[in-house]
Amino acid sequence: MLKLQGNDIYLALLERDHCKALWNDFEYDFDNPTEELNIGHSDEKAAGWFDEIQKLQGDVNVRLGIFLNNGSVIGDVALQNIDRVNRKCSIGMGIAKLENRSKGYGQQALKLMLHYGFQYLGLERITANTLDVNIGAQRSLEKCGFALEGRERKSVYLNAEMHDRLNYAILKEEYLMS
Repeated sequence: MLKLQGNDIYLALLERDHCKALWNDFEYDFDNPTEELNIGHSDEKAAGWFDEIQKLQGDVNVRLGIFLNNGSVIGDVALQNIDRVNRKCSIGMGIAKLENRSKGYGQQALKLMLHYGFQYLGLERITANTLDVNIGAQRSLEKCGFALEGRERKSVYLNAEMHDRLNYAILKEEYLMS
């Protein structure tokens, strides 16, 4: 059983009921939007998400649940599109409820996954993307050592507006120096 322990949270494999809880608890943050607005959450979609996680787990992705130390699931974090030849991947993270955001849980989850990716998977580069208006995600990435590498101008249409997508990355040597 994979379990990565942080101060206030731990990361562990997601079970079907965890996916259902996250899917049903998700609250969209219009002040810090992400690129995907999932409308029509249902138990069936949660089950489909769990099946997708299982299909990709370990080969292409490593997706773990973010749990408070009391055992309640609050989000997920994933190393995605793992390219073992070029030793790189992207990282993504989400916290379901607004009340659990901006408390440092996501930053702890990112740091745990960076450690796992660089130390155990042998990765050399991990990338992340966020929107120009998602200041919280930008701060979290920068606090974890990510550097802004580029800006895709007006590349995402969301909420009737065009937004820039910001491209971040961290290299293994930068991670080890932090």
